[in-house]
Amino acid sequence: MNSLRTSFYKTVTELGLLILSSVLFSLSFPSFLSHGGYVFLAFFSVVPVFVVIHRCHWKAVALYGVFYGFVTYALFNYWLATFQPLAIIIVPIIYAVYFLILFPFLKLADTLFPKYGYILQAFLWISYEYLRTKGFLGYPYGNIGYSMYSFVPFIQSASITGSWGISFLVIFPSAYIGNALKTEGVRFSAFLKKHKIDGFVYLALIALNLVYGAFSLKDFSSFRQWKVALIQHDADSWKGGIRTYERNFRILRDLSLQAVKENPDIVVWSETAFVPGVDWHSRYRTDNERYALVKDLKDFLATQKIPYVIGNDDGQLKDPSLPPVLPDGTYNRVDYNAVFLYEHGKLMETYRKTHLVPFTESFPYKKMFPQFYQLLVSHKYHFWEKGTEYTVFNADGVRFSTPICFEDVFGYISRNFVRNGAQVIVNMSNDSWSGAVSAEMQHMQMSVFRAVENHRSVVRSTNSGMTVIIDPDGRILKELTPFTRGYLVGKVPVYDSVTTLYTRWGNWFAVLSLIISALVLAIGVIRYIIIDKRA
Repeated sequence: MNSLRTSFYKTVTELGLLILSSVLFSLSFPSFLSHGGYVFLAFFSVVPVFVVIHRCHWKAVALYGVFYGFVTYALFNYWLATFQPLAIIIVPIIYAVYFLILFPFLKLADTLFPKYGYILQAFLWISYEYLRTKGFLGYPYGNIGYSMYSFVPFIQSASITGSWGISFLVIFPSAYIGNALKTEGVRFSAFLKKHKIDGFVYLALIALNLVYGAFSLKDFSSFRQWKVALIQHDADSWKGGIRTYERNFRILRDLSLQAVKENPDIVVWSETAFVPGVDWHSRYRTDNERYALVKDLKDFLATQKIPYVIGNDDGQLKDPSLPPVLPDGTYNRVDYNAVFLYEHGKLMETYRKTHLVPFTESFPYKKMFPQFYQLLVSHKYHFWEKGTEYTVFNADGVRFSTPICFEDVFGYISRNFVRNGAQVIVNMSNDSWSGAVSAEMQHMQMSVFRAVENHRSVVRSTNSGMTVIIDPDGRILKELTPFTRGYLVGKVPVYDSVTTLYTRWGNWFAVLSLIISALVLAIGVIRYIIIDKRA
């Protein structure tokens, strides 16, 4: 009976520690309690996880991973419930699976290397963060380094290592302290005494990182200042029919006319700000009301003396050999989430989104999982075709690219744009569906890293927030209050004097972490087998 009671209390304690870590992790980022997040909690938020990893039995570690992954992302991404109830189930389940895999590896590192396993655990954490950004399910929200977005000197080394190096500096204290506390009865001071060199090395890295950051910060006032007007019409363009589209257009037009009085160099509307598809309805008169609205837009743009960048649904013929409307009444059409550059009413160039949001914008496994596909369709998700070109626009000598919404959370996309010649990154987003400032802040904090990684200014033009201007050092120069209707006119430094190590080499630090993790674990397993055989 006593053993059962002891086992029960042990399980409850370990689950409580995991819940504590989930809460601390979530609060480190923008959340329902703080729109900015309690940034420095991130350094200690995963301590309870590493304590539990050591203390729990092997047979429980995978289940604990499932529990921790689900609870953490249900709290961290709570705003997904506003988007679709299905999303707040899918994402935590995916992360439950990820942590089901990660926790045993963390346990293995602790078992094979009882003295210095926490160093390997930190590299394993970076490997996990990197791998979960790959493939169809790639989703970088919650990479722990992103919590540092407002600590500008601290994040400058992202220009060398990408966000992964910042994540390593943030996760290491949790692994270190977690291992100091992992054995009951062992004094914390005794651990620090034995591992003081490790602690001093880490503190030296922090100091070096801060010194590098302080000396890296620049004054960009001597560089060309590109004056942009960002229009935030505070409406989800997809909700409603033709009357809603007409109303949104009037709002966008009126706000733009107010903004151009301040003599900007360019006007930017957000992701799919204008509905219906301009190109489709200009070519094919399949809907008279929508064509009339498209004509109103084009007539308006023809009166404007400066370029306009507009997010739009780009409809194209699916089969060019067939008519736009088939005999059965269905459309011979595919759609791209796109950005158009207009000058004097003339379409100059188009960018089509290359990285689609899993489940809500793309599901390539229709034949493999037809029932699940129908479930997604029943929730009215809007599926797009995938673009293939990393377009660099040119307006009055300024070269810029436009990652659309979710695309700016992936470092490789902005890096590819910069490698193609982009001087400014212009993100166009629609996050209004979240209904939460914290969701928009979580998205924006990743944009800050895109600026630092490539040393390029980042502009975010959104329909409801966060509409901001970020300089190449990641400083937020100007912002518009979220969930308000208005416009933001500001100067954007056009800076391309430096090609960063990250721009050249990409995710080298994350790949190195993965290699170190695999090699050290392999060596540990081989050593364990040899020692075990000898014993």
